[in-house]
Amino acid sequence: MHFPSRTENSDVKAAFQLAYRALSEKGYNPIYQIAGYLISGDPAYITSHLDARNTIRRMERDDLIEELVRVYAEMVLNESARS
Repeated sequence: MHFPSRTENSDVKAAFQLAYRALSEKGYNPIYQIAGYLISGDPAYITSHLDARNTIRRMERDDLIEELVRVYAEMVLNESARS
């Protein structure tokens, strides 16, 4: 199965940034909390501080995961190109 390539999704990026900031400000580990949300779909993993929970819930979880994989792949490819 082939999926068309998509470019950066700025709405998803902004939602991640907001969730990360809000979770950090509340003393949570943002990586664990965001991963828990992506795996389970349970919005309780994301704090309501700064309206982060509502913001990230407006995004499709598939889009959130796709953006993470895209950014990670670009980072890995850029690192290997420098080696």
